[in-house]
Amino acid sequence: MFSISICLVGFFCLLIFSLTLFVFSLNFLLMDLTLIIEWELLSLNSNSLVMSMLLDWMSLMFMSFVLFISSMVIFYSKEYMEGDLNINRFIMLVLMFVFSMMLLIISPNLISILLGWDGLGLVSYCLVIYYQNVKSYNAGMITALMNRIGDVMLLLAIAWMLNFGSWNYIYYMDFMKNDFYMQIISILVMLAAMTKSAQIPFSSWLPAAMAAPTPVSALVHSSTLVTAGVYLLIRFSVVLSELVHMYMLFIGVLTMFMAGLGANFEFDLKKIIALSTLSQLGLMMSILAMGSYKFAFFHLLTHAMFKALLFMCAGCMIHNLSDTQDIRLMGNLMVHMPLTCMSMNISNLALCGMPFLAGFYSKDLILEQVSMSNLNMLMYMLFFLSTGLTVCYSFRLCYYSITGDFNFFTLHSLNDSGWVMLKGMLMMLFFVIFSGSSLSWLIFPTPCMICLPLMMKLMTLMVSLVGGWLGYEISKFSISWVSKSLLFYNYGFFMGFMWFLPNISTFFINYFPLMLSYQLFKNFDQGWNEYFGGQGIYEKLMKNSMSFQFFQNNNMKIFLILMVIWVMFLFILCII
Repeated sequence: MFSISICLVGFFCLLIFSLTLFVFSLNFLLMDLTLIIEWELLSLNSNSLVMSMLLDWMSLMFMSFVLFISSMVIFYSKEYMEGDLNINRFIMLVLMFVFSMMLLIISPNLISILLGWDGLGLVSYCLVIYYQNVKSYNAGMITALMNRIGDVMLLLAIAWMLNFGSWNYIYYMDFMKNDFYMQIISILVMLAAMTKSAQIPFSSWLPAAMAAPTPVSALVHSSTLVTAGVYLLIRFSVVLSELVHMYMLFIGVLTMFMAGLGANFEFDLKKIIALSTLSQLGLMMSILAMGSYKFAFFHLLTHAMFKALLFMCAGCMIHNLSDTQDIRLMGNLMVHMPLTCMSMNISNLALCGMPFLAGFYSKDLILEQVSMSNLNMLMYMLFFLSTGLTVCYSFRLCYYSITGDFNFFTLHSLNDSGWVMLKGMLMMLFFVIFSGSSLSWLIFPTPCMICLPLMMKLMTLMVSLVGGWLGYEISKFSISWVSKSLLFYNYGFFMGFMWFLPNISTFFINYFPLMLSYQLFKNFDQGWNEYFGGQGIYEKLMKNSMSFQFFQNNNMKIFLILMVIWVMFLFILCII
């Protein structure tokens, strides 16, 4: 009973805070206000310890979105985690996670950003290992260690900021942006953001973090952990140099392409959605690298909505299918779970950029901006190819789970009876449909001037249609030559294995050293070292001591025998 009450209290508190902050953010946006609040915690002689808070339309709006999604996730968890004995601990961890994100969002100070940043890393480790098994522990360790690299980069940035005499970076951005020290700080912050937002070569932790419970995945992949890096870069976008922008663009586009390609060869439902998050993060990074931080922020908010809903629907399906995540065992679920499938279809279409849903307003705007910029041909083609791949894996996912043939047990109890989960999903659905248009009117009060030829204007639509058709056709003829020719990839050698990134970042860190240590242990510790070391010396001493003991125990007999032998020896010598 207590667990249900803590879920409901958490839900209502977060929802009320969310709505309040949204109203404040609208006020700040319309009035163009920025508020910096400083609270002196401690003053000792000339030293003062001050907690700073930066409140502007961006931080308030992002906080309201994070709190809204968190409230829905906690409400959804009430039924999803119903059988769990430690649901109170789970809800507390989620609230700590949200609090860490709040701290990161409102901080104009690198020290308090580090507190939120580290809080996210530590609580995410606790949430990833929540189901206590070997797979979860491994995934948690990869997540924690990969994020630790980002923490170190942030600590180095804090050390470099000593050159300015204060850690309030917000004060130095405009007039110090060409300073050498500020350039170093921007590079360190970019590296930190790359680890948190799982850009190449730090991508392998994101699909591994799927070991966490599905409500946590909905929270992590929509608005908290992975978006922290993008948000930090949005704040630091003023000081990023041309070189850093170029590098970020290259890495972002590559991540987007790699994740889109990998998702087309994956059969784990949650991993497909995780790779789709990775693809969208690549899109945010690359448009941010092109200087359009408002577009990146807009896509961050719309993506948070439909991605949270997508994970909620996936959780509902996994719950109903007795914890099965393989999409090949699903199929024809629209007959058994119509409301869940409707929500999943709409969020999938929003992800693809279907006109007038949330994803369309941000994604289409970004792609048209890319078409207007002076990018080289490779980047431009990769942008649109990645968009096509997004639609391709979305339609593949729809075919395998929602339509297609039903491949689960003949005796089953699939239904839409989880009313608490459905209420949370349907409330999210409302925002997936309407948040894109309303946010575009709020954030961009004057329309963006986009002037393109007809063919380039229609290119986004054409790429999406071709991608969707390909995804459906490849899935439909899953036993045909197309699928058989891709067997090499399906078994995870290249595409499904994220371009061997786990070999570089994960196996390189743990598998190869472990194998080397095993060989050393076998050949050295238990081999030659054993022979010439402890055991060998022990055996030698034992043999010698046994010989000496034998002589000591039988010394009279041995003395007489030796005397007889000596007399015989003398006798033989005399005869000779």
